[in-house]
Amino acid sequence: MKAALYAALLGALLSLPWWCGGVYYINLASQILIAAMFAMSLNLLVGYAGLTSLGHAGYLGLSAYASGWLMVNLGWGHFAAAAAALCGATVMAALFGLIALRATGISFLMITLALGQILWGIAYRWTSVTGGDNGISGLTRPSPFGLDLGNADTFYFFTLTVFLLVWRLVAIWVRSPFGASIRGTKDQPRRMSTLGYNVWLVRWITFVVSGFLGAVAGLMYVYYHQFISPHSLSLANSAEMLLMVIAGGAGTLSGPVVGAALVVLLKNVASVYIDRWVMLLGFVFIFIVMFVPGGIVAGVGRLLRSRSLGRALSGEPAAATGAERAGKAP
Repeated sequence: MKAALYAALLGALLSLPWWCGGVYYINLASQILIAAMFAMSLNLLVGYAGLTSLGHAGYLGLSAYASGWLMVNLGWGHFAAAAAALCGATVMAALFGLIALRATGISFLMITLALGQILWGIAYRWTSVTGGDNGISGLTRPSPFGLDLGNADTFYFFTLTVFLLVWRLVAIWVRSPFGASIRGTKDQPRRMSTLGYNVWLVRWITFVVSGFLGAVAGLMYVYYHQFISPHSLSLANSAEMLLMVIAGGAGTLSGPVVGAALVVLLKNVASVYIDRWVMLLGFVFIFIVMFVPGGIVAGVGRLLRSRSLGRALSGEPAAATGAERAGKAP
């Protein structure tokens, strides 16, 4: 059932340029995939490690700024600038992890918030490097294997490829023995420590990997917009990504993707018809917290399981299996 659903979704994503209805919606789909990548990176901390961060946008913004600045000011190529940006953002995540993981809970959240605001303040005030509020413009998209990413369809497929790679990497990571240790440090840190696990090291590695994946999303972000400004590092951006994770379902693979689709669609489509779309987003979030506290994906899963249980308790016959159908055949 789950494999069939994933296959159908993949088929829909691959065929999207032929049925979505125009360039605007293709670009919107690219935005959703980029936001989903970033939300997945944050979900490693929030959903699996139990560490809520409000400074995660710093890695997206740092990666985007670094690649843009290297290309515009030093004339670096896209590949070299991207590699340097990813390395720089990952090193920054490693350093921030050394500071933030000295605490947990609300203290951890406040430290990440402070670190994120430091990066935002640097981007906003260091105008000779970052351009201040005007940002860095005049950026171009890469041309991997000679592909023209200026075309909306081509860029969408490029984004989809990167998204699927990130999705697969995260799936392997969280389903591995190390992924089980991450969940263990969230649920029973003292017991994990007693069993010989280095809880701090497990969390620090998760923090660094999360920062690296956030930097990958930052590269896709700057390639899409071809512009970068301090807003990308802002508290509002971090909070928006956290909302995606919580709304879709923290600690699930599909939750951040569903949450990203919900927020981006409300932001870009509902805002056309409703001036106060942020208020609508707030009402949606309140509804999710009150009636679907585990997120949309977890709520749908509970609904399907309850319906299956209800049919079983009522004595309603289940669908015949292939073996049963073969036995009834003449």
